[in-house]
This record gives sequence, C-alpha cells and structure tokens, in this order.
Amino acid sequence: MFGISNGIRFGGAVAIGAAAVLLAPVVLPIVGAVLKPVAKSVIKGGILAFESAKVALAETQETVEDIVAEAKAEIAEGRKPAGQVKTPKKQAA
Repeated sequence: MFGISNGIRFGGAVAIGAAAVLLAPVVLPIVGAVLKPVAKSVIKGGILAFESAKVALAETQETVEDIVAEAKAEIAEGRKPAGQVKTPKKQAA
C-alpha cells in the first residue's frame, strides 16, 4: 500500500515543516520589518486615491445636478402658456 516514494515524500514534508518551525522565529521578524513599510505605503496610497475619488465624485455630482436644474428650468420655460410674454427686467440706472 505505501511504497518507498510515499515515505520519502512524507519525510521530506516533515523535514520542511520542521525547518519552517525552527526558522520562523528568525525569519518572520525580518520579513515583517521589510513588509510593514510596504504595506503601510500601499494603505496610504489607497487612502489618498479614495479621498481623491470622493472629491472627483462630489464635483461630478454637483455638475450633474446643475445640468439637471438647467434642463428643468428650460422645460418649465417651454410650458408657459402662449399668451404670456417674457418681459425683460428693468435695470437700475
């Protein structure tokens, strides 16, 4: 049922696992010291991109709202009865 190749694979896996357990206390702090600044930079970049996107979205929303208000005003202007004539406002002298 179990041949030599399975025993070698199992033994190799045990050796790799043992090496990982023994080296983890040495390797993890080094990797952590390198990866922490990288992770922090990525997070900062994400926050800055998110804030920029929020500002751009707010400006776009304001522009669309202005266009919609202008369109509604034009529609309302077009619905006035034919008898009404738009009179110009008098300017103060």
